[in-house]
Amino acid sequence: MKKLLQIGSSLNCGAPGKIAEQIGLLAMSRGWDVYMAHGVRHSNPSQLKTIPMVTPHEERVHALYSLLLDRHGLGPDGKTKKLVEWIKEYKPDVIHLHNIHGYFLNYKTLFEYLVTTDIPVVWTLHDCWPFTGHCAYFDAVDCLRWKSGCHDCPLRKDYPKSMFIDRSKKNYELKKRLFTGLKNCVMVPVSDWLGNITKESFMGTYPVHVIHNGIDLNVFHPIKTDLRQRLGILSDKIVVLGLAAPWVPRKGYNDMIRLSEEKDFQVVMVGVSAEQKEVLPKNIISITRTSNQRELVEYYNIADVFVNPTYSDNFPTTNLEALACGTPVITYRTGGSTEAISDVENAKKMKDGVECYPTGMVVEQGDIAGIVDAIRELHAHPLSAEVCRKRAETYFDKDKCFEEYIRLYESLI
Repeated sequence: MKKLLQIGSSLNCGAPGKIAEQIGLLAMSRGWDVYMAHGVRHSNPSQLKTIPMVTPHEERVHALYSLLLDRHGLGPDGKTKKLVEWIKEYKPDVIHLHNIHGYFLNYKTLFEYLVTTDIPVVWTLHDCWPFTGHCAYFDAVDCLRWKSGCHDCPLRKDYPKSMFIDRSKKNYELKKRLFTGLKNCVMVPVSDWLGNITKESFMGTYPVHVIHNGIDLNVFHPIKTDLRQRLGILSDKIVVLGLAAPWVPRKGYNDMIRLSEEKDFQVVMVGVSAEQKEVLPKNIISITRTSNQRELVEYYNIADVFVNPTYSDNFPTTNLEALACGTPVITYRTGGSTEAISDVENAKKMKDGVECYPTGMVVEQGDIAGIVDAIRELHAHPLSAEVCRKRAETYFDKDKCFEEYIRLYESLI
């Protein structure tokens, strides 16, 4: 039996964790033995065999190394050493890395072992952290230091936050030395945007193979629901849905608040914290984070439009979920977020195929008036729910997308 070890910070939680879960289940259905080594901060029940890497207390210690010393991923290595010993005994045919940041792993200890082996490594890039000296996303401040060598990080106080110390230069040099030493590795960015950036980074020494994220179309689909009535939303309101977890400024938290000032809009924000729920304007329907997918499907289905005002992102699965539910998407021109949709302007230039039918609109970052105009345009001239669903079926069916990983595994061994 072929053996797969996946390593990631979350377990069946958030986009990276759910993606790892679905890949693992698909591999199991193809006869692979699958384990998932993971952090504990973001965990849901899993059908995979799992290896919790830390206790909650140990995770907090890792967080202190990051917060106080800017040594993210370089905390206590005892549990990582145990994982290395387990790998030696288990002898996986493929190791699949996801987010190896997130307060659960010592990447130096792991890679000092991996570079000595011939085990093929598939590394899915959910963000930019592997080739920067600190940040997970640099595009919000248009920083290009990752191309030649990070230093004086302008995002030191963004995740993974460092309160006092800037170690970005040393972090960059260490990552470059360790991460480029693998004998058999394929980088898998989940968007064309990140694929192009990866090729420009020091990780571009490896083959780069883009595989877009996929979602479960049996879960996310159009339904009939009375949620709008249960929420007391008036029939003349345009329902504007936003979803993020967590809602932070780079996800467009303040932009959603500004949209709520439009009298004919009913803004619904899903994923807010309990503290945010207390301070958000009362005219916003705010819903705390939920892992109930049926509930999420209802929110997608009552929305006239899904708005994703993100300033830093790779390939957000929320866009895909909205489309699968038949809801058009408006997004800022950010990272790979625009790749999910065929926007109105570009669709006009197409002659045939799925791409010629629009499923949303793209707005420049920070252009609140542009989002308002786009919402009104899509309300006055609604896009087809069937076309939105068709795009999801054509490009973002998890079984089609993740089958590429199985083929990649097979090619490497």
